[in-house]
Amino acid sequence: MKIDTAEFRFGCPHYDGLPAASLPEFAFVGRSNVGKSSLINMLTGRKELAHTSRKPGKTRCINCFDINHRWHLVDLPGYGYAKVSKMKQIDFNRDVSTYLTERSTLEQGFLLADSQLEPLDQDLYFAQWLQECDLPYSLILTKTDRTTNATVYNHKVKFEAALAEWKLKPTEIFHCSAKSGKGRNEILQWIDGRLPRKSKKKGKGSTINLNWMK
Repeated sequence: MKIDTAEFRFGCPHYDGLPAASLPEFAFVGRSNVGKSSLINMLTGRKELAHTSRKPGKTRCINCFDINHRWHLVDLPGYGYAKVSKMKQIDFNRDVSTYLTERSTLEQGFLLADSQLEPLDQDLYFAQWLQECDLPYSLILTKTDRTTNATVYNHKVKFEAALAEWKLKPTEIFHCSAKSGKGRNEILQWIDGRLPRKSKKKGKGSTINLNWMK
């Protein structure tokens, strides 16, 4: 998939404030400081589309980006390290869970986990919740450039073992580096395969709509 346009569409602190759904949405979520904003910028080819910060927990809204006027990339608030009050954390959890379970155009969730770390219960519990809610999700192991290939492989094996032990079955597992661009083509190609096909012209002035074949 070639990214021709990537534009900020809206940011809402609460689910109730979201505009009506229109295009297919793919949501990215993970612990604070997992490299989500950097990954989004890498995927879209825009260095400052999503705000990055050395301080974790900066994403506090449900942020939506319009990609090629065909689909929406949704950046959800992170969980884990954000230095906010307990009440704010409850609000974050409520709005994120409501979005993930009620948004009609949500096609897939992408759960991000840091490849530098061994599997964390926090990430596994979130994956378990997604699966119990019957939400399709894929796992993205981030920051693969930050450590040795041996460590990345070791943590990958341990993560797969933990997933099996918890009986978790993500749709796909991707390995990514925002710095090198590793994993970009694989994720975008995967998303492209789940978008409605564009209508093809047949003769002059007539089109065949292929959406019904999905």
